[in-house]
Amino acid sequence: MTDQTALRVRFAPSPTGDLHVGGARTALFNHLLARRTGGTFILRIEDTDAARNVAGADERIMRDLRWLGITWDEGVGVGGPHGPYYQTQRLDLYRAAVDRLLASGRAYHAFETPEELEAMRAAAAARKASLRYPRPACFPDAADVRRAREAGRPVVVRFTAPDEPVTVHDEVMGEVTVAAEELDDFIILKADGMPTYHLANVVDDGAMGVNLVMRGQEFLGQTPRHIALQRVLGLPTPRYAHLPLILDMQGRKLSKRDGDVEVHAFRVAGYLPEALVNFIALLGWSPGGQREKMTLPEMVELFSLDRIGRTNAKFDREKLLAFNTDALAGADPDRLAAAFDDWLSVADNPLSRAGVPAELRPALLRANRGMRTFQDIAVRCGFLFIRDDELTLDPQAVAEVLTRGDHAGWRMLEQVLAALEALKDWTPESIESLLKSFCAERGAGMGRVAQPLRVAVTGTTVSPAIFDTLALLGRERTLKRIRRALSARV
Repeated sequence: MTDQTALRVRFAPSPTGDLHVGGARTALFNHLLARRTGGTFILRIEDTDAARNVAGADERIMRDLRWLGITWDEGVGVGGPHGPYYQTQRLDLYRAAVDRLLASGRAYHAFETPEELEAMRAAAAARKASLRYPRPACFPDAADVRRAREAGRPVVVRFTAPDEPVTVHDEVMGEVTVAAEELDDFIILKADGMPTYHLANVVDDGAMGVNLVMRGQEFLGQTPRHIALQRVLGLPTPRYAHLPLILDMQGRKLSKRDGDVEVHAFRVAGYLPEALVNFIALLGWSPGGQREKMTLPEMVELFSLDRIGRTNAKFDREKLLAFNTDALAGADPDRLAAAFDDWLSVADNPLSRAGVPAELRPALLRANRGMRTFQDIAVRCGFLFIRDDELTLDPQAVAEVLTRGDHAGWRMLEQVLAALEALKDWTPESIESLLKSFCAERGAGMGRVAQPLRVAVTGTTVSPAIFDTLALLGRERTLKRIRRALSARV
């Protein structure tokens, strides 16, 4: 950036659900910009839409931000000089702003029912036009408001739109001008007494000294309304930066139709936060020089608004998986152990439900080198957490590995059982040495021995390397499962 002014930026989610990757990107970019300029990152919760609020969603959003390593300097849970930071605790500020606008004639009351508004929309559609609310020649007075309430009509407050065009000077999208005839008298106070997003957003940004608003492109169309309100309320207009949309690989709006899109879902699926935040950073921003892999501190050093593009970003899940695979492979043992512990604390699978003993965890990680996510451990090592007498052999695995070729797999299993029974030093290295000697003596490839063993002790054809598989299971359980499989063959 050429402008190194310390910026006051904010992330202001509504508590209507868990943190979406799009919201995570907005929070991340604001965090990076605040750190890059020595500024302040504010977290504000916009919770005035009671019908859509979800209990506990605010805490989950903050949990996910912290997991990603995104921290804030001021706001919910931190405090600061401009609190409170929940909008439902700031209603007096919004009411005061509405009263000022009413008193100055820049806002007025309106009483239409939903049915009447729908009839207006239908009439406009019949004319092949969009509805522009018809401003009354004379604004309702206090008596009109009282009578409307007594009649049970909804009473809202509408802002009088300016009669000149409004231009948004956007740091990413360029200049966007909306003609006066396209601006409508929008609602700023709802019938339930709650402010709309437009009013609360403008009042709070002004009160909190926000001097740059960075948010998703979907809000760009609302920004002229906010600028108009700022001018009438005497508030400074911050700089704006609207981020490109995030689409799926088919160019559609990112949604759950092709997989989870919440940050917590990726945590449960076994992704590392550093891999996810690195991937999210590249959704619409480029550090330059073909660079992709970065730590959070490195992103701070490289981040700038002028490297955010206008082109919509594609959420490439295969690329994210590759990022995570590399991050797992490159993590040092302590980081890997801590991340694995974290995953076990949130996942719901046989491993997490059974409770993986602390002494077993390092061996599981070693045996699953090359994994893409921690979920691979659950898939490949779930056999460890099934009781020996409850293990079932997959019929297809039995047919393909044990009975095919005139029961060659069963015969191989009988022979290798005898060799394993004689082995006392039960380590991956000793098992590997034994099986290699066993194969050499019979002129057999390792697969002809490993696969029958794998089916017998895991019930499937998928597990870590056979030496690690048998070592993890232990001598007694391995021998017991092989004997049980042999006794059940047909």
